[in-house]
Amino acid sequence: MPTQIKICGLSTPETLDAAVDAGASHVGLVHFAKSPRHVSLETAAELRARVPDHVSTVVLVVDPDEALLGAIVGKVRPDIIQFHGREAPEALAVTGAQFDVETWKAVGLGDASKLDRATTYKGCADRLLFDAPPTLLPGGNGESFDWALLDEVDIGMPWGLAGGLTPENVAAAIHRTRAPLVDVSSGVEGAPGVKDAALIRAFCDAVRAADANR
Repeated sequence: MPTQIKICGLSTPETLDAAVDAGASHVGLVHFAKSPRHVSLETAAELRARVPDHVSTVVLVVDPDEALLGAIVGKVRPDIIQFHGREAPEALAVTGAQFDVETWKAVGLGDASKLDRATTYKGCADRLLFDAPPTLLPGGNGESFDWALLDEVDIGMPWGLAGGLTPENVAAAIHRTRAPLVDVSSGVEGAPGVKDAALIRAFCDAVRAADANR
């Protein structure tokens, strides 16, 4: 099965179109004021309207309250809400049921013990995203982690790989981890928060080349 591709942190019509045209399966919109990729719900809704049916829209949030989740679902109508804070497994299960939306949870992997914590989201989240541990921001810091931590991963639920991926290293990441989905943000930017259409294309091309060489 082809590796799925999520281009996260899109903020303009031009770069969103570039991600779709390059073959992304998922496009990500960040609603977190501290991020250089933050977009308002109004802008997110405008971008969402450009996404074709065969591409899934993800809205990334950090420790949201119920009112914000309701506003996101009502205004943006995402396919998926991605949680990037300290949300408990039960909170994701409630969100999914209450708003009829798919839920993803990002988990920073600094050591193998974090994999045990990740298993607590089984049955509550629809997918886990393994990322580098948070530093300045919960995600999008351009830092990777030791992919060897995923050598024997078998959590019994869908997952994806994030953290420091670029057009240059994504093939090696796929070869090492066999990730079913790869998620990139800063690795396809010319400056923080500024996506580069050529890098988006190069990333998607590298993923397809890695799939062809499996």
